[in-house]
Amino acid sequence: MFGLEGIIPTGFMWLIFGAIIFGLLAIDLFVFNRNPHEIKTKEALWTSVFWIGISLLFNVFVFIERGPTAGLEFFTGYLIEKALSVDNIFVFVVIFAYFQVPQKYQHRVLFLGILGALLLRGTLIFVGAALIERFEWVIYVFGAFLIFTAYRLGTQGDEGVHPDKNPIVKLVRRVMPVTSDFVGQSFLTRIDGVLWATPLLVVLLVIETTDVVFALDSIPAIFAITTDPFIVFTSNVFAILGLRALYFLLAGVMSSFRYLKTGLSFILGFVGVKMLVGIFHVEIPILVSLGVIVVVLAVSIIASIIAQRREERALALLHESNES
Repeated sequence: MFGLEGIIPTGFMWLIFGAIIFGLLAIDLFVFNRNPHEIKTKEALWTSVFWIGISLLFNVFVFIERGPTAGLEFFTGYLIEKALSVDNIFVFVVIFAYFQVPQKYQHRVLFLGILGALLLRGTLIFVGAALIERFEWVIYVFGAFLIFTAYRLGTQGDEGVHPDKNPIVKLVRRVMPVTSDFVGQSFLTRIDGVLWATPLLVVLLVIETTDVVFALDSIPAIFAITTDPFIVFTSNVFAILGLRALYFLLAGVMSSFRYLKTGLSFILGFVGVKMLVGIFHVEIPILVSLGVIVVVLAVSIIASIIAQRREERALALLHESNES
């Protein structure tokens, strides 16, 4: 249909993807963020636009090379992961506030945290794909797990995150001493010949361990869209690579999206059902899946904005009445 479709071998496509990611990460770390600095809203906005633009360009590449179905699968998987990654931002806000991490050091922690997430998710994706290929019933286990996750997410309320209860924090403090203050952007330091961990290392380990939980939720969701490891992994990677910029852009307004968790819960439930109906040889078309996800996200965001504005107007009226 497009002339180029199927012309590039799968192995070479992996090399193209790897070169793009390696190059972008190198530029990010050694050019734009070589020196620790506080990331302002404008910088975060343009960085977010950059990562989204790169992701969509790669989506076009997949669309041309692999065909319309693969292109839609990539975009749908990217959208699911992008939406679910917003939940990560709530947790990052709590962790950084709890450990009082200076804003100029947060980018370094998130950068290394995302590198760890790439390795973790890559392992989980290829193990999951191998299991599904060998044992078809695994897809139904994933579906049931997502429905359970959707129920838990929709009913847990705002329990909050408690970094002090994280077993990794307790383990680090038991294995080696931890400095009371940050030592620049270092994770380890020597004091009188003794190796000490800094609070920044503890923060990094907490973020890495919490990403395990997020990965167990999000990766099965993309397997509901496609079982092609290339599409699953690349869409996942492009979504989380823009997570740092999204954090610096949205961290201050996350409380305004009060209905987003409800929307994410519905999406997880929907993709879980999409997996389970396969038992009855029912297949939900990719365009229907994409439409449901877009509509649910739009409704949850718009409803959150409307509720926030109503609350602000009510508070303003109450303030005026108290003054009069």
